[in-house]
Amino acid sequence: MSWNLHGTHVEDGDLVQLVGLRHKSFIIRVTAGGKMESHRGVIKHDDLIGKPWGTKVTSHLGNPFFILQPALGDLLKEMPRTTQIMYPKEIGFILVNMGIGEGQLVVEAGTGSGALTTALAFAVGKTGRVVSYEARPEMQALAMKNLTRLGLVDRVEFKLRDISEGFDETGVDALFLDVQNPYDFIAQVKTALKFGGFFGAILPTANQVSRLVLALRQNNFAFIDICELLLRYYKAEPERFRPVDRMIAHTGYLLFARPVIIEQEDDQTTLLEIEGRKTGLALKSAEPDAEIDSADEAD
Repeated sequence: MSWNLHGTHVEDGDLVQLVGLRHKSFIIRVTAGGKMESHRGVIKHDDLIGKPWGTKVTSHLGNPFFILQPALGDLLKEMPRTTQIMYPKEIGFILVNMGIGEGQLVVEAGTGSGALTTALAFAVGKTGRVVSYEARPEMQALAMKNLTRLGLVDRVEFKLRDISEGFDETGVDALFLDVQNPYDFIAQVKTALKFGGFFGAILPTANQVSRLVLALRQNNFAFIDICELLLRYYKAEPERFRPVDRMIAHTGYLLFARPVIIEQEDDQTTLLEIEGRKTGLALKSAEPDAEIDSADEAD
């Protein structure tokens, strides 16, 4: 078993998160006869197997640890990597805003260490399929190793190729780009993505965002949304409730868009400059009695 989110007790082969003092944690795979060694002491795997999740155990040095099932975010943060991975705050937002779900065909370019690939594979389920393009063989090998560890590699088809050659797939439900120059590949994206499907990209600089917006409008993509996510944690101290000293601020710009069909008689410029769905709804909600109707905005 690779990643058990359903059982009530630890089983041989499970991925286990041991959380100690000051939330210091270790994620290990439990195997009969094995042991975890750290500066906080040794914990035998046999002492974990059969225990209910949430149980407290102690190392041979007397340091306490709680046995927890790791969340997807925990696994992504601990994922072996050679480059910066996408943060869970972006990954969760991407899954929701691109409608990623069971049974879908999803394509990504720029596999990297496989953080987003892992989340996509988890979201599409056993009946879905993720196709991941990567131009660097060493990164693809690392991503495959990471997904194998989590038991999700069977849901992903890895392709070692430059996407300038185009994508093999058509009628794709959602397509995400995590590459240096996404604006150079929008024609290829449009060919692969179904009309009305979901497109997304992450970019580090504002200049890249501007170039991508222009490329999208030239290829009849509309409902463009651009955002950044700032995540701040707060201290769980009822008498001194305040934010922690550090926060995860800007880590990239997220851009979302939808390919649409533009008829010759349509005013193409007006249609493609319609504000994105999220922006439009936010403006509408500021009006107390306004009805949320995208058709009114188009007028």
